[in-house]
Amino acid sequence: MTLGRSRLIACAALAGLLLPGIAASADGGYAPGSSGLTLPSLSLSFAGSDKPADLVGVLRIVMMLTVLTLAPAILIMMTSFTRIVVVMSFVRQALGTQQMPPNQLIVGLSLFLSFFVMAPTWSQIQNNALQPYLEEKIDQSTFFANAEGPIREFMFSQTREKDLQLFLSLAKTAKPKNRAEVPTYVLIPAFVISELKTAFQIGFMLYLPFLVLDMVIASVLMAMGMMMLPPMMISLPFKILLFLLVDGWELIVGSLIKSFG
Repeated sequence: MTLGRSRLIACAALAGLLLPGIAASADGGYAPGSSGLTLPSLSLSFAGSDKPADLVGVLRIVMMLTVLTLAPAILIMMTSFTRIVVVMSFVRQALGTQQMPPNQLIVGLSLFLSFFVMAPTWSQIQNNALQPYLEEKIDQSTFFANAEGPIREFMFSQTREKDLQLFLSLAKTAKPKNRAEVPTYVLIPAFVISELKTAFQIGFMLYLPFLVLDMVIASVLMAMGMMMLPPMMISLPFKILLFLLVDGWELIVGSLIKSFG
C-alpha cells in the first residue's frame, strides 16, 4: 500500500508540473523563445509528391533503418566478438563452474574486448568515412565504400585461405585476381568459420590442463575406495585454485587479443 501510494503521489506531482505548461502553451501564454515548458510536435504525412528528391530521402531513411536492424548481426559476424565469446564459454565449461561467470557477464566482457580489438578499425571508419560524410565532403556511396574497406581488411587478416576458397567454389564465381575482387557476401561466412575454428583450437588447449586434473582426482578417489564421491566436487576447488595461481584471466585475455595480431 505504501509503494502504491508513493507512485500515485509521484504521478500527481508530475502532472502538476506538466499541466500548467501544456495549458499555457495551448492558450498562447508562452512565446516560442521563452523559458516556459513546451512539448515538441510530431507530424506524419502520407501525401504524394512529384519530386524525385522526396523519394530519395525516404529510401535513405529505409536503408538506414535496415542497417540499424542488422547492426547486431554485423557486430557478431564481422568483428572479433565470435572468437572471444566462444573462448570465454569454453573457459567456463572447462572450469566446470556451471553458470559462473553468468552469460550476461561473458557477453558483456566479450563485447568490450571486441571494442578494444576493433578500435583501430573503427578509427579508420571514423576518419575516412563517417566524418567526411557528416561534413558533406563525400556522397553516400563513397561513405559505404570507405566504411567497408577497413572491415574487409580486418576480416581478410583473420580468414584462412582454405575457408575462402571453399565459399568461392560454392558461389561458383571466377577466381579473383586480388582481394578487392572477392565479394563481401563470400568473405563474411569464410571469416566466421575461420573464427570458429580458431576459437575451438584455443578452447581445446584450455581444456587439457583441467582434464588432466580431473583424471588425477578421479584416480586418487578410486584408489582410496571413495567411488561414491563425485570427482567434480573435489576437483572444482583445485581447478579454481590452479586458475587463480596462474592468473588465468590475464593469460586468456592477453592471448585472445594477441591472437588478432
